Amino acid sequence: MNSSAAPEPVGSAPSSSPASASAWALLDALVAVGVSDVVVCPGSRSQALALAAAELAASGRITLHVRIDERVAGFLALGLGVETDRPAVVITTSGTATANLHPAVLEAHHSRVPLIVLTADRPAEAHGIRANQTTKQDDLYGFAARLAVVVEAPTGADGEQDAARDLAQRAYRAATDVLDPGPVHLNLAFREPLSGSFDPVVAGATPDVPVETDATAEAPLYPGRPHLVLERGPRTLVVAGHHAGPAAEQLAADGGWPLIAEVSSGSRFGRNVIAAYRELLREDDYREAVERVVVFGHPTLSREVPLLLQQPQVETIVVAPAGAEVYNPGRRADRIVSSVSVEVGPADRAWLGAWVVGSRERVVDPSPAAPDLDGLHSTTPAERLASVRAELDAVRLPVTREVLVDAVWRATWPHDRLVVGASRLIRVADGLVPGRKISVHANRGLAGIDGTIATATGIALASQADGGPGVTRVLLGDLAFLHDVGAMLLDDGVAPRLQVIVGNDGGGTIFDALEVAQSAPGALFDRVQYTPQHVRLESLATAYGWEYRSARTRTELDQAFTAPVTGPVLIEVPLPRA
Repeated sequence: MNSSAAPEPVGSAPSSSPASASAWALLDALVAVGVSDVVVCPGSRSQALALAAAELAASGRITLHVRIDERVAGFLALGLGVETDRPAVVITTSGTATANLHPAVLEAHHSRVPLIVLTADRPAEAHGIRANQTTKQDDLYGFAARLAVVVEAPTGADGEQDAARDLAQRAYRAATDVLDPGPVHLNLAFREPLSGSFDPVVAGATPDVPVETDATAEAPLYPGRPHLVLERGPRTLVVAGHHAGPAAEQLAADGGWPLIAEVSSGSRFGRNVIAAYRELLREDDYREAVERVVVFGHPTLSREVPLLLQQPQVETIVVAPAGAEVYNPGRRADRIVSSVSVEVGPADRAWLGAWVVGSRERVVDPSPAAPDLDGLHSTTPAERLASVRAELDAVRLPVTREVLVDAVWRATWPHDRLVVGASRLIRVADGLVPGRKISVHANRGLAGIDGTIATATGIALASQADGGPGVTRVLLGDLAFLHDVGAMLLDDGVAPRLQVIVGNDGGGTIFDALEVAQSAPGALFDRVQYTPQHVRLESLATAYGWEYRSARTRTELDQAFTAPVTGPVLIEVPLPRA
């Protein structure tokens, strides 16, 4: 473009392509209202959006992430949203690319994570004639989208860029609605030329003034859900499911009540945490003594909790300040409220004490038994040698699931991030680890194994941006790892401090707990449920350029967690099937 030409009004991007002009206006406005991360997947129909994103990254206004797998891209954007509480934008071309985002969109919907999806599309005249890479993309994500808008292909007409800016504000508001945040879908048609030269400097940028959204205002209460003050009398349990937040721990502390806090609840800290709650709820003396349960978040890790909530003698109060859907097994909650507090008065120490003591008695110490070292001071050489051998045998014991979970939990600090996959290990952790105020995430909206590594990568990149400290650890099983192995392909030059810890028991041992596992023919069950695998994880690490470590003993595990982390590391921990 001739630099001596008179500048056009702000936002009127001079371009030989209406696609580029509209793409720039939309993304520029999204950045102005608060978007800081854009994930791009390569494609032809989406090139105007991708190139505009690249221009924004080159000028330092966004962080750009590029992925070749749309499913990985979707979960990467999800992880960015989890960590920042702001929607990341993910861009795809048309066709199957759009469908590959569906798992991440569903998880964002059920977990209420803000996300903005921009799918490129063919113009109207290309539909219904079997044009290449053309399918029905409008309303593709159905109920999951907080807002779904179909935008016809721009023609360069007056007002198109203003409309794009208005749409950006609508999209951001919908994604960050404090009462029900979640995914937004903009389906954007483009005609040839699919991109063209334009000068974003001359075009001008929308001033970075965050749009006024519900998220920037004082949080309102969901309609019809009041605050409730609880009387102290009934024997009460506080249950904190996924993303319950610290309010659950605060209520348990204020009331002096036992706290069932799942590992990804954000409430698993304090002295009231009951780790062995499953075992206790299976016992009549504990279960039948419960008179009231107060539920926060989305419990997903046990059968005992929903069964308890459906007992006729139990009063159930669900705390749900946001979201049209609430956790309500059997649809028999007595009250659904936005918040709770407890009246002033003495706590029932005997009630809490019984649960705390009962839990301590049932939680098994995962550490191997300490060897008898008295012989080290013996004057008899044989006794000293025996003590040394006993000590070596102890540190060389194979790692169990309990030892692995305990080691990961102890290695993680408040400045770190821990992501736990939908594997057997998250249930082991839920029944074992003590209270600790650390940041734990899991994709529990639908509790699928999809996108665990990609989500963790997004969390790592966001938490470590601008020099943020800490390491992001991912604890998952081998099937969840293999399901998302494509997420190991990272941007050139981008190396988050990420430890992916794979408990490798050769298949889906979580299914061994199914009732049918005891009656189904072993070979048939193994083929379709256990699904044995023999992948060489070290070779995968080499192929993707990751550091690799194997930890077969507790000593090797501790060494892996204390070693400096400067980039992505794959830690394989062989485990027995049993």
